[in-house]
Amino acid sequence: MARPTLPRPRIRRGRRSAGGEAVARVEPQISELSASGLTWIHVDEPSSLEAAMLAERFGFHELDVEDVLSKRQRPKIDEYPDYLFVVLHFPFYDKAVQRLNAAELDVFLGPDFLITLPNVELHPVTYLFRRCEEDEERRLDLFSQGSGYLLYHVLDDLFDYCFPILDKIAHKLERIEDEMYEGASSEVVRDISNAKQEIIAYRKIIKPERATLRALERYTQRFLPEDLELYFDDLGDAAERIWDLLDNYKDVVEGLESTNESVISHRQNDVLRLLTVISVTLLPLTLIGTIFGMNVDFPGEGTREAFWLILGLLVGVLAGMLAFFRLKRWL
Repeated sequence: MARPTLPRPRIRRGRRSAGGEAVARVEPQISELSASGLTWIHVDEPSSLEAAMLAERFGFHELDVEDVLSKRQRPKIDEYPDYLFVVLHFPFYDKAVQRLNAAELDVFLGPDFLITLPNVELHPVTYLFRRCEEDEERRLDLFSQGSGYLLYHVLDDLFDYCFPILDKIAHKLERIEDEMYEGASSEVVRDISNAKQEIIAYRKIIKPERATLRALERYTQRFLPEDLELYFDDLGDAAERIWDLLDNYKDVVEGLESTNESVISHRQNDVLRLLTVISVTLLPLTLIGTIFGMNVDFPGEGTREAFWLILGLLVGVLAGMLAFFRLKRWL
């Protein structure tokens, strides 16, 4: 028997008090769409209020409610007689810390409902929900195939959103490679460090999710028509493509780091070689100047001829040493 449809709660933004402090919201912020006997409920950053309302309405297990409110869940699937509870992670750019971070998407999937609960706003899910809300034909097309088919499109849009992030990482690696030979060593080291951090963060998100997606293909079969059972295999392929690209980027960034260290070492060797040549060429000149600067008598002391002779000797020694270094290809 179909569950009774509750009236859709109004969405009201939080107000501020006269002192400028935020006032806690007292109404649940729940968005809901229905068509063809299927209901899609979407809540960004659910609070205990929304979680409790949904649990009471659909009879969710209390542990699932705790997982929705928790911030430290790994990707997983919990199966119940009437529904599935799925936790997945997707990358998003966290402006607060200015780095790539993991966004959690909690999903309740039943025969006549789909509930999506991201802990931060995931734009692909928001855009798809908005399109279904504004385009009735699009809504009927997605909702008429069942809850599993609708979930597939939600996840497909999220994985499509993952590839532009990978393209940005690839562009960063190409830019690092171009800048490596331009002499900005400190900037290149910083850019390589940032790229490595993004790749590591992305790998931490995708690695535990691969096994969950393979299991999701098996668990969702009871919510899909027979001719659509292979759809979730496409999501597993997308995750594997992402993982392969991340593996390639990991090898590339490690190669760039090694190459940059070699370039820096080569430049340092050039500087040290130049300083060594300067030191070695000045050493005999200093010796000659010291000998003739001693407080003793020597032939020609105090004459112009002695000055020019000493100067010529210094120039001759310097030219001879530079010629020797050139012959040895040290210069």
